[in-house]
Amino acid sequence: MKSKFLILNLILGVYVFYLNAQQQKLISSGRTAVDLTIYNQNLALIREERTINIPKGINSVIIPDIPSTIDGTSLHFSSMTDPFAVRVLEQNYQYDLVNQVKLLEKYIGKEIEFIRLNEETKKEYVVKGKLLTAGLPAPQPYPGLTQTGMVVEIEGKLEINPIGRLVLPSLPEGLILKPQLEWLVDNTKSGSHKIEISYIASQISWLANYVALLNKDDTKLDLTGWVTISNNTGTTFKDAGLKLVAGDINIIQEDIGRGRYALDMMMTKTAESQFKQTELFEYKLYTLKRKTDINSNETKQIELISAKNVTSRKVFIYDGLADQWRAWYRNYSYRNQSSFGQQSNPDVGVFVILKNEEKAGLGIPLPKGKVRVYKKDEDGKEQFIGEDRIDHTPKDEEIRLYLGNAFDLIGERAQVDFKTLASGKVVEETIRIKVRNHKNETVEVLIYEHPWRWSEWEIIKSDSPWEKIDQSTIKFPVKIAKDQEKIVTYTIRYSW
Repeated sequence: MKSKFLILNLILGVYVFYLNAQQQKLISSGRTAVDLTIYNQNLALIREERTINIPKGINSVIIPDIPSTIDGTSLHFSSMTDPFAVRVLEQNYQYDLVNQVKLLEKYIGKEIEFIRLNEETKKEYVVKGKLLTAGLPAPQPYPGLTQTGMVVEIEGKLEINPIGRLVLPSLPEGLILKPQLEWLVDNTKSGSHKIEISYIASQISWLANYVALLNKDDTKLDLTGWVTISNNTGTTFKDAGLKLVAGDINIIQEDIGRGRYALDMMMTKTAESQFKQTELFEYKLYTLKRKTDINSNETKQIELISAKNVTSRKVFIYDGLADQWRAWYRNYSYRNQSSFGQQSNPDVGVFVILKNEEKAGLGIPLPKGKVRVYKKDEDGKEQFIGEDRIDHTPKDEEIRLYLGNAFDLIGERAQVDFKTLASGKVVEETIRIKVRNHKNETVEVLIYEHPWRWSEWEIIKSDSPWEKIDQSTIKFPVKIAKDQEKIVTYTIRYSW
C-alpha cells in the first residue's frame, strides 16, 4: 500500500510540474546567429543559436519565428551552455495562424461589435450582438459585407450578413501571428542557456544561372555565373551564414507542407570569387565569404564566378534523322522495314563549345543551370543569341551549348537503297546526306548519323572519311565552300 502512495505522489508531482510549466511559458530570444545550407532540391538545413533563461525543473518553452515549411521530424536541439542539463520531453509545431475565419470561429457564442454609420447625422455608432455562425469570407469587392452566411443575434433578432465594420475585442487564445515551436523541457541547471537548434525546411532553393558574352569571331567569351536563391519559407533570415550544396542528394519524396525580387549584384573589385568552393562527401560545397540577408518571399542573386576571355569555338552539327524515329531506337519490330526512317530533319544546329579548364579561364566545378548567351551587333549593342542548360560540370570537362539552328545552312537526308538478305537476317541500307552552305564563307559541318535499326552493324562503303563516336553514333566531318553543296553517301549493313 505504501508503494502505491509513493507512485501516486510521484505522478501528482510530475503533473504539478507540468501544470506550472503550462501556466508560465518561456519565450526564447530572437536568433543570435543563423546559418543556412541550401540544396538545389528545394530544401535547406537551418542552424540557429538563441538564448533563453530556463528555471530548474519542467518548463514550457516557446521558440518563435519558425519557417512554416519546417519538417518537424528533422529537428535537433542542444544546450551549448550545458548539453546534459536540458532535454526536450515534448515538441509541438504550432501553425494555427491568424485569419478572418479562424478569428470569428473563436467568437461563436460570444459578443461582438459592428460600427455603423448614421446616414442623417453622418456619425458612427456601435451595435452589439452575439455571433451564432461565422460564415465564409465574402467575395470582393462587396462594401459593407465582411462575411457571407454570418448570423448574428442583435437585440433579440437574427441578422444575416449584418452591415457595418466588424470589431473584435482581442486576439483569442490559441491563435498566433507566426509559426512557432513549443517544447516541454526538463532542466537540471537553472539560468541562462545558449541553445542551438537545427532543422530541415522546404520551399527554399537555389539554382545557378550563367551569362556568356561571345566576342566578334566566336573564339572567346566572358562568362559570369549567378546564384539565385528563392525563399518561400515565410521566415526572414538576417545576417545569415550561407552555404550551397551542388549535387544530386537522394531525398525521400513525401507530401510536406515568388514575391519581391531583389538583386544582390555585388560586383567585386577583383576577380576573386565571393564563394569558397570545398568538398562535401561526393558533392561540391560553396560557402559565401560574408553574411547576407535572405528575406521572406524574396529572390536574391549573388555572383558565383566571373571569367574573362574563355577559349571557345563555334561548331555546326547536322543530325539528319527525323525526331519521330528516335523513340523507336533499335526496336525489333521495324528493323527490316524499308520505308521506316526516311523522313529528314533539315536543321543544322549551331553549338558553342568550351572546356572547363584553368588555362581557358575557368577550371572550377560549375553547378548545373541555364546559360544565356549574348553577342554584340555591328552597333556594339548586346543581342541575345540563344540559351541552353548545363549539368553539374567538374573541372576539365567539356561544355557544349546548343544555341539554335543556322539560318544559312540546310541539311537533307535520304534513303537511296535498301536490301534484305539472308532470309531477313541481314539488311543493307544506303543513305545519302546533302548539306548546302549559303553563307559568305567556308564552314565545317559535323554530320552525325545513328545506326538505329540494330546493335550489330558495320559500314561497308563510304565516299567520305568517318569516325565512330560510340556504338550508336558516327561522325562525318565535311568542309563546304560558300554557296556550295557537300554530299556524303554511305552503306551500312545490319545483322541479327
